[in-house]
Amino acid sequence: MPGDIPTNGAPKTLADLKTLLQDDIKVKVAGIDVDGVLRGKFMSKEKFLGAASSDGFGFCSVIFGWDIHDAVYSKELLISNRANGYRDVVASIDLSTYRRIPWENNVALFLVSFLDPDTKEPLCVCPRGVIKQAMEKAEDMGLQCLAGAEYEYFNFKETPDSVSEKKFTDLQPLTAGMHGYSLLRPQLNMEYFNDIFDESYKFGIDIEGHHTETGPGVFETALGYQPALRMADNAILFKFLVKSIGMKRGVIPSFMAKPWGNLPGCSGHIHVSLRDKNGRNAFAVSDEELESGGREGAANDDTKYMSQVGEWFLAGVLDGLPDIMPALVPTINGYKRLSGGEAFWAPNAVTYGYDSRAASIRIISPPSVPQSATRLEVRVPGADMNAYFALSAIFGCGLRGVQKQLKLVGVPIRKLTLEDKRNGKVKMLPLSLEAATQTMMLPGSIAREVLGDGFVDHFGGTREHEVKLWNEAVTNWEVERYLELA
Repeated sequence: MPGDIPTNGAPKTLADLKTLLQDDIKVKVAGIDVDGVLRGKFMSKEKFLGAASSDGFGFCSVIFGWDIHDAVYSKELLISNRANGYRDVVASIDLSTYRRIPWENNVALFLVSFLDPDTKEPLCVCPRGVIKQAMEKAEDMGLQCLAGAEYEYFNFKETPDSVSEKKFTDLQPLTAGMHGYSLLRPQLNMEYFNDIFDESYKFGIDIEGHHTETGPGVFETALGYQPALRMADNAILFKFLVKSIGMKRGVIPSFMAKPWGNLPGCSGHIHVSLRDKNGRNAFAVSDEELESGGREGAANDDTKYMSQVGEWFLAGVLDGLPDIMPALVPTINGYKRLSGGEAFWAPNAVTYGYDSRAASIRIISPPSVPQSATRLEVRVPGADMNAYFALSAIFGCGLRGVQKQLKLVGVPIRKLTLEDKRNGKVKMLPLSLEAATQTMMLPGSIAREVLGDGFVDHFGGTREHEVKLWNEAVTNWEVERYLELA
């Protein structure tokens, strides 16, 4: 069935695993931290097989106690802290994630999920554990979560050494000028451009589209639709792949949301839908409704070719959107992408609309696509998102809308104006990480309802740390502006 998890020859038993690895001497394992960074290591085959045949292996909990640059968080958090000596958590190997890394001599790779060493339950902020909880909630409702992701990313003719020497200034883009959907520009870096697509295929990551986006050295890649966990795995591994290929080619790809102040930022648009027990798109209207011009009782013309379940899901995402912003936009820089609003197609308000790229939630349905392709595109996240948390938050809010049968409020964006934002007719999203984190961590927030108090308290604490570092930093902008004239 389209969208099902490809097996990639994944072993189902320990005997299958031993056969699969019979010619290997080592295996690579990796888990994901709260910033979406892969943290892993090589293991000997013997050690790996022993861990696979038991409950897993110990992994230092400090990966949940330090930030993206390995600095210990400025406050004690739930999972990893000084009081317990950064004890080990359990890394549980997921055999279904097996794949070979083609640019690393085809070494075998497996992903792990992190469990509490006492209860053996998923850690409340383990990215793979969090998304599994959202999928289990859907399954209890007789539904399956499906998703896709699109990444935009700048590419620079730089190396880790060169950017360090330049102090991350005056970076040279891979190509000059604004060349969206260009057939000419990729030929300047054809090996790198093609390697991304070809190595992704070998690595078990389906790509639907791969092209230049407007901006100097910008690519956009759309990843193939998958069940939500597989999609999140593919999204995080795609970044790893692009960065690895880039290092071999003397290129640094950047998934930073807004690397240039005067240019559009890098999005991480997410497409979502649900599938029912019969394998049918739960967001799609019936054949009869399609032929009769839409669903009777729809909120408006923009939703008339979506099912009632789809409309409830949309209402749930819109209702929760302001409260889950740190899960969609987790960095200081990410909110600068949103500050330009519709001028850069980066929506910053609680809005929706049929096939509207100016809306936070774009409805994709007939007549522009077949019924089977009916879905929602959440356009708020940037390329710096942690796909596991973003998908978990979106599905959590959407399923809450279905459970509560929430009524869709507000009007489609085509009926709104900029003045509507100014006069409060449209609810704005938090436009800084600090404001977004405060909203998420409020008692009784929708984020707490759909993601849990443990997640919100720990992840929120990591975002407070990020804000603290930003507030303490003295930037080049400040020096240039105030050094002489203040």
